Amino acid sequence: MLKDYVFTSESVNEGHPDKVCDQISDAILDGFLAADPDSRVACEALIKTGLVVIAGEITSRGRVEFGEVAKEVIRDIGYVSPVTGFSCDTCAIVSAIERQSLDISPGVTAGDGKEQGAGDQGMMFGFACDETKEYMPFAIYTAHRIGQRLAEARKSNLLPFLRPDGKCQVSVEYRDGSPVRAHTVVVSSQHTPDVPNGTLKEAIVEEVVKKVVP
Repeated sequence: MLKDYVFTSESVNEGHPDKVCDQISDAILDGFLAADPDSRVACEALIKTGLVVIAGEITSRGRVEFGEVAKEVIRDIGYVSPVTGFSCDTCAIVSAIERQSLDISPGVTAGDGKEQGAGDQGMMFGFACDETKEYMPFAIYTAHRIGQRLAEARKSNLLPFLRPDGKCQVSVEYRDGSPVRAHTVVVSSQHTPDVPNGTLKEAIVEEVVKKVVP
């Protein structure tokens, strides 16, 4: 096994379309679990300019207003004006939610003397490690923190020309199996069209990257 290598991880910002969809689905799940802890929620979201589609199968005694939840998530992220390419106040919401299939329910319902089945399966990559106090690998932890710092700088108006969408890629150099330094950091951020590239680069390096990368 290699002991000297470079390992790369990527993280998308809260305003990236993939992450917006995740946050909408998570908020809907949270709403149902708050109203009914026994809720069964299989909910996905899809977004395009001016449109949010919420689809899936949900069985619950609770009630959640999908449109209100989705728009609140979008507002919290920072999409509050059409000039950003997406707006919580003008986007359309399409809901395609049904009750859980009766064919699935018996397989995932526990009973007397009956094991509870799994509703889905998946393959995972990752493990806890001692590279950070959060027990996460240094590369993905740093990429997440840079994304969080971008959001903080934008929402506090420290860097008012930033917009919600973006992503970060961090490559970490390992020697003898341990991280020794950040080898490469790539940051991509949506921004207002009037900010000069030099100003944007300097601001992100000084106020974002250097505040996170040791």
